[in-house]
Amino acid sequence: MKLAKPHLLLVTAAVLAAVVYLGPNASAEKAVLIPPPSASAMKDLAVSTQSTATAVFAGGCFWGIQGVFQHTKGVLNAVSGYAGGEQNDADYEKVSGGNTGHAESVEVVFDPKVITYAQLLQIYFSIAHDPTQLDRQYPDVGTQYRSAVFYKDAGQKILAERYIAQLDAAKVFPSKIVTKLSPLKAFYPAEKYHQNYATLNPDSGYIARFDLPKIANLKNGMPNLYRDKPVLVPQ
Repeated sequence: MKLAKPHLLLVTAAVLAAVVYLGPNASAEKAVLIPPPSASAMKDLAVSTQSTATAVFAGGCFWGIQGVFQHTKGVLNAVSGYAGGEQNDADYEKVSGGNTGHAESVEVVFDPKVITYAQLLQIYFSIAHDPTQLDRQYPDVGTQYRSAVFYKDAGQKILAERYIAQLDAAKVFPSKIVTKLSPLKAFYPAEKYHQNYATLNPDSGYIARFDLPKIANLKNGMPNLYRDKPVLVPQ
């Protein structure tokens, strides 16, 4: 798929930055095996009776986050987009400068009878990104690449807060989690050329280095939640 010229330049710069900052053999982080939310984290939280529910996550370039959740059982749709800014619209040109307050994000629509929000959080913190990196994910630097959970209701907020506290207390990561929790005000789908990017461009140097390893981590680390055929955004 042909990229818009500005984005192609940014992708090239990102790959070069990866070599500079991380060395020639750098790749996506290895998955960190973490426990699911504990019984105390789940205490008093209502079990969803909805047929579908929505979660929104941010953690670096949305290509990798989308790719991971598209390969997750129970996910009905995973759309790359923008969330967290104060402006009433967002697009790539605006967000990529890091001045709008938005973060590259993924809206995950899922079936709570197949996969729970708690399980999505476990995948998000352990596989989809590194929650200890502040305002960056490896070569991608800026607040638009921050680690963030945009909660839709009080239940999502409480569970995310408790889970972060649980993981920090257990010291499952070498550093404290820096993920920001914010209410979801709006989600703006990204441009068509950003959707399904990891699936459509497996030979991209960036995808091969940073995103395909995440999908492999999901398959190997949480095989009960992995689906081989991804659920794709209609084009």
